[in-house]
Amino acid sequence: MYAATLRTVHDVGYARATVERIAAAAGIAKTTVYRRWPTKGALIVDCLLDAFGPAPLGATDPGTATGTAGGNTESGTDLGSAERGALIESGIRWIAGRIGQPGVGDAFAGVFSDAVSDPALRELLASRFQDPYRQALQEALGEPEQRVLFLIDTVVGTLLHRLGMTGEPMSDTDVDALVAMVRRFFAAPE
Repeated sequence: MYAATLRTVHDVGYARATVERIAAAAGIAKTTVYRRWPTKGALIVDCLLDAFGPAPLGATDPGTATGTAGGNTESGTDLGSAERGALIESGIRWIAGRIGQPGVGDAFAGVFSDAVSDPALRELLASRFQDPYRQALQEALGEPEQRVLFLIDTVVGTLLHRLGMTGEPMSDTDVDALVAMVRRFFAAPE
């Protein structure tokens, strides 16, 4: 179901990826979709959870970041500046890679946009999607909630803005620049 959803979003765009079109692509009845997901937004949130999976916060070397959220045995305040920076870099590169996958960035931007005027979807997106990643980052970095939310806003907002303005994910060169900018601000604990 998730693959059919993301394929449909990729092929026709988020706005035209109706539940009816998604169900047809999955080879099931629309009513079957609505039995599990009451809205398109709820389906998309679950697709994003599946596409992103757990955050790779178990290792602080971006080349070996294969752990899962909360897998870091040291608290963020015990991490040195280099380790914190490496953890932040691996997270930025991970989310940039996920947003660049076919259908994922479009689905993320679309549901994010819909949530602006839909309080129920906004709550679902925050509680099911953002909060688990925020909590994992707070634990890994030893940072307060507002600072971690600012980190998420800066990174995700920048990546989605680029996707929305160009129709393409951010280039590797620009991801490098984003990493450098964010690392300067977040490398040391507040």
